[in-house]
Amino acid sequence: MADGEAAEGGVRRRGCTFQKNDFFPEESFKSWGNYGRAVMNTPLRFKDHVLKRSSDHAEIVDVKAQSGNEMKKTLNWWDLMWFGVGAVVGSGVFVLTGLEAKEKAGPAVVLSFVISGVSALLSVFCYTEFAVEIPVAGGSFAYLRVELGDFVAFIAGGNILLEYVIGGAAVARSWTSYFATLCNRNPDDFRIVVHNMNPDYGHLDPVAVVALIAITALAVYSTKNSSIFNYIATIFHMVVLLFIIIAGLSKAKIENYSPFTPFGFRGIVSASAVLFFAYVGFDAVATMAEETKNPARDIPIGLVGSMTITTVLYCLLATTLCLMQNYKEVDTNAPFSVAFSVVGMDWAKYIISIGALKGITTVLLVISVGQARYLTHIARTHMMPPWFAFVDDRTGTPMNASISMLIASSIVAFFTDLGILSNLLSITTLFIFMLVALALLVRRYYSSGVTTKVNQVNLIVCLILIIGSSLGISACWASDNGWIGYSIVVPLWFLGTGGLWLFVPMEKKPDVWGVPLVPWVSFGILYIVGVTCFI
Repeated sequence: MADGEAAEGGVRRRGCTFQKNDFFPEESFKSWGNYGRAVMNTPLRFKDHVLKRSSDHAEIVDVKAQSGNEMKKTLNWWDLMWFGVGAVVGSGVFVLTGLEAKEKAGPAVVLSFVISGVSALLSVFCYTEFAVEIPVAGGSFAYLRVELGDFVAFIAGGNILLEYVIGGAAVARSWTSYFATLCNRNPDDFRIVVHNMNPDYGHLDPVAVVALIAITALAVYSTKNSSIFNYIATIFHMVVLLFIIIAGLSKAKIENYSPFTPFGFRGIVSASAVLFFAYVGFDAVATMAEETKNPARDIPIGLVGSMTITTVLYCLLATTLCLMQNYKEVDTNAPFSVAFSVVGMDWAKYIISIGALKGITTVLLVISVGQARYLTHIARTHMMPPWFAFVDDRTGTPMNASISMLIASSIVAFFTDLGILSNLLSITTLFIFMLVALALLVRRYYSSGVTTKVNQVNLIVCLILIIGSSLGISACWASDNGWIGYSIVVPLWFLGTGGLWLFVPMEKKPDVWGVPLVPWVSFGILYIVGVTCFI
């Protein structure tokens, strides 16, 4: 269709074209005089944005309309559930399980997976409530913009985009490593080693870039086709995991489960903090709410179902590993492959590598889908140029955002070592989870123009008490300085949460789906995230 051709609902254009307004749409850029006046008004404009909050209706109707074309509603709960499993079950479980079993938890690492799984499920509840009531592509960015305002959303949006660029690059580098293992080669055999560069940036990885391009092409072509590919690949992955569990348990020795808790309860919790990252990825599924046929039904079933399946699988894998081999002898780099070699099934390492490679591929696919939708919605609000918000009329997908994020991730993946990327990834993820939990409480207990000044003050005091005491509990845990610190901060935690529950009326309850036991569950998330940060 020719550029500028009018169509019902707006102007249809090809995504590869652009105009001045696509990058400089505001009145401030219309003339040098306007620009000068805007610069002079920066303090007032900044104050307005700090205090300004969006609304559900604005995000769902007004902001979404900025894309010109609608994203196609092609997904149901089945698609979302397998997208969730595909997003979470990657290569991490194949490495983290052995590492935490050997160094922190022993056979009780299965309990660590339960604790971290419950923690992740609590975060899923928060995302689900928001996604049902604000079914847009912006995910946590949109939720924070509605409840905590433009300024917090702007900070969070930068963290989200950074998280996805780094995460996509890290997963792509992992793809090369597992592909090399499957080929019985060293990963550097597939990389270009530049000897006069820093080793952290001198192992150039063209295979990672090719993997990113292939996955992004599928994501741009069709969300539904991406779902079908993810479903088939994830089912195959489930078969590989079931093989590991069944074949591994056939070689189980019950004496390997003794002692069950060699590092005590502290070791179990410490391991759960690290294993929490084996569950990260579900937040990308929330960005698909705009493409879901029935968000009120499909999102809760899809997200909670995927987290339940993932937790059960992780617990079975952890149990299998520790029954096959004594935790003291577990290999921290390739625990399952080495365990099968020890019991005389060396050939199984190739099946494990195929499973890990498949897991990485689906994680990469969901990252590609999620990151483009985040950028699309951020651009709809003009916090990024609106050119990135364009939704292609033919495919119903955000083409410009997808290609832009592909370029950014490819550059980082091509140059940067996996270790550097992994260290950068964790803090941004936990920061967003904490903000979403906080935003849920604001949504429940504060309504502009309705909540009285007294209740506003009570809410702020309770939030400060709970957040401060949660960080205090986390610090006490990290320093292991006995019961004195706990005797101070734990009562403050109950005082703040109980005060919120008793003295601040809940202004809004969800119509369809809601997090149970608010505020107790939400503040539980804040505490868990705090412990993870300190550990």
